[in-house]
Amino acid sequence: MPEFTVLAGAPDCDSEVLALYESVGWTAYTREPDVLASAIRGSSFVVTARAAGGELVGLARAVSDDATICYVQDILVDPAFQKSGAGRALLEAVQKRYGHVRQMVLITDNEPGQRAFYEALGFTEGSDFRPEPLRVFAQFR
Repeated sequence: MPEFTVLAGAPDCDSEVLALYESVGWTAYTREPDVLASAIRGSSFVVTARAAGGELVGLARAVSDDATICYVQDILVDPAFQKSGAGRALLEAVQKRYGHVRQMVLITDNEPGQRAFYEALGFTEGSDFRPEPLRVFAQFR
């Protein structure tokens, strides 16, 4: 299993962030590298995973009021490091940082395995809340 280290703070190098987003095929972000760099810098909290050699292999970022809501905007891991525990470690770092907020929210693709991953970390899909399900609304442009 590949080794990695989790570090709080945004990466200094925009090109390594772009390469990470490209490695997972997130073209909605990579089409506008300047917007991606601005989004990373404007995030409330950024945590990264780095391989033993120092290369960026994962990133999670959150936007929060640091009181009632934390929105996990991105969590991504280079395909070579997926299933290594890096994604879990990144999300746990965000959860620890914002453990005091009432709501932690994220929107994700409908990929196999994601439901189990997020449920294992304490998330519940909106339609599964009880006693009543929640409605979740989003608008993408």
